[in-house]
Amino acid sequence: MTGIQALERRMPDIPMKPGRCTQVEFEYIRHGTQTLIASFNVATGEVDLATVGPTRTEADFEAHIRQLLAQCPQAPKVHLVMDCLNTHQSASLVRLAAQLESQAIDLGVKGRSGILRSMATRAAFLSVPNHRLVVHFTPKHCSWLNQIELWFSILVRKLLRRSSFTSPAHLKQKIIELIDYFNRTMAKPFKWNYTGKPLIS
Repeated sequence: MTGIQALERRMPDIPMKPGRCTQVEFEYIRHGTQTLIASFNVATGEVDLATVGPTRTEADFEAHIRQLLAQCPQAPKVHLVMDCLNTHQSASLVRLAAQLESQAIDLGVKGRSGILRSMATRAAFLSVPNHRLVVHFTPKHCSWLNQIELWFSILVRKLLRRSSFTSPAHLKQKIIELIDYFNRTMAKPFKWNYTGKPLIS
């Protein structure tokens, strides 16, 4: 989740009273943004790992995935569901996936040859089902199929929509606190209720 704004409201909220809901100040001071890279465990409903920082570079994403894999070093296979963001199909992620294989793999040269030639060839390699790290990419314009998007909507409703943050560090602290609270008290697997029936007739 990129571009999470640290907005400080210019005036405090007007509290709720009989017949009126809380009124939130619409003018704000912008203190910058943060990016949240999060891994959601669909079996437990918990956010297993969250990285909050100022950027979402290829190196940031690789470091996040390395931390995630370190949590389950003995797992025979790890399945990740992601959208088609460029950092999700990066050369560093391909190299990481290749390191997990028992035999050395010739990856080629980025932008020129082999598996590293293009985003399409990298995505194809990451999607190979018999690798230890298997990435399932959601179709374009269908990132809602990824359950982390449901959790991001919870983050927006519970924290971001009405809160006031005095700095990017304050925003980061509040996001991490919400994740800890969510994992302790609210985490449960999401229950899909879409049956596959076309949404239009």
